[in-house]
Amino acid sequence: MLFESFDLGNIHLTSRIVMAPMTRSRSTHNNTPDALVAKYYEQRAAAGLIVTEGTSPSPNGLGYARIPGLYNEEQVQGWRLVTNAVHKAGGKIFVQFMHTGRVSHQANLPAGARVVGPSPEVCPGEMWTDEDGMQPHTAPVVMTESDIAQAIAEYATAAKLAIKAGFDGIELHAANGYLMEQFLNPNINKRNDAYGGSADARNRFTIEVTKACVNAIGAGKVGIRISPFGVFNGTGAFDGVEEQFLALTRQMSNIGLVYLHLVDHSAMGAPPIPPEFKKKLRAAFEQTFIAVGGFDAKSAEKVLQADEADLIAFGRPFLSNPDLVARMKAGAALTTPDMSTFYTPGEKGYTDYPTLAAKPSLAYA
Repeated sequence: MLFESFDLGNIHLTSRIVMAPMTRSRSTHNNTPDALVAKYYEQRAAAGLIVTEGTSPSPNGLGYARIPGLYNEEQVQGWRLVTNAVHKAGGKIFVQFMHTGRVSHQANLPAGARVVGPSPEVCPGEMWTDEDGMQPHTAPVVMTESDIAQAIAEYATAAKLAIKAGFDGIELHAANGYLMEQFLNPNINKRNDAYGGSADARNRFTIEVTKACVNAIGAGKVGIRISPFGVFNGTGAFDGVEEQFLALTRQMSNIGLVYLHLVDHSAMGAPPIPPEFKKKLRAAFEQTFIAVGGFDAKSAEKVLQADEADLIAFGRPFLSNPDLVARMKAGAALTTPDMSTFYTPGEKGYTDYPTLAAKPSLAYA
C-alpha cells in the first residue's frame, strides 16, 4: 500500500509517502527561499506529498533564525521557484504555516515585529540567534483580541499568497508548542476571556484561523497538524486533553479539511499518544488521516494495512536520503543525517547527500 497512488481530495498523489515538515533555516535573505531551497525540495519530489518547513504567515511569527515567511511579494516569488521545481519533477507540495508565537527571540524578527503569545509566560529554554548565539526566549506581548483578529487575517492572506505562489495547499501547524497550540494548551494559555479558560475557548483561535483559511482558498486545500500529549516548547498533557482534541478534530472534520496530520514524538523520547486515543481521532475525522513518528517502510506498511492511517509522513530519513522513496522500494540502506548541519546555512548537509543512482556504494556505507 505504501507505494500505491492516493487521491488527497482532488489532488492525486503518486504514493502514500509524505515528506514531513522540517525546519532547515536556509532562507538567508529577507526570510525568502532561493534557488538552493528550490533544489532541496526538487530533489525530494518523488514523495507523494511534500509539506514544507514551517513558514510564517506574519513577521511576528519568524521566531527562529533564517526561517521562511509567506506574507509579501518577494516571498511569493521565492516560493514560486520551489513550487515550479517540485511540479516539474512530478511532485505535489503544501506549505506549512508555522507562527512561532512565544517560541521566539526578538533578534530573529524583522524591524517592527513583536514576540506575541496568548499569555505572558516566557517559553522555557533558549533559542539560537545569529547575532549573539544561544539566548533565552523573549518574553511575549500578550495578544489583545485586536491582535488575535490581526493574526487570523494574516493566516488568511498567507493562504491566498500560497496559492499565488503555486502551492497545492497549506498545512496549519497547530502542534509542537507554536502559536496555535499555545492557545490550545492550558499549560500555556492562562487567559480567561473568549480565547481561554475552557476547552471550547482554547479551541476557538484554531477554529477561527482554520475557517478563515478555508474561506480564502477552500477546504480541499487546507490540512492541519496536531500533537496532543506532546511536550515540545513547554506544552505537555493536561486534564481533559483527549476530550478537547476530540472536539477540535470533529470541528476540523465538519469544516471539511482535506487532512489531519497527527504527530507522535515517542520515537524521539516524548510520551506516546495512547493507541486507543489515536483510534478515536481517526474515527472522528472523516477525511484523510496522516500519521508521523519514527516510521520505516515496514512499520508504515503495517499501519496502512491496519487502516490506522491513510498516509505516512517521514521526517529525518528524507533529510539525508533525497531518493528515500526509491531506497525504500529497493530495500536499500539509508544514509544517516549529519545533525550538525540541520539548521546551518549553505548546501552542506542540505543538497549534497548522495543518491543510489549517483553513488550506489555510499548507500550501504
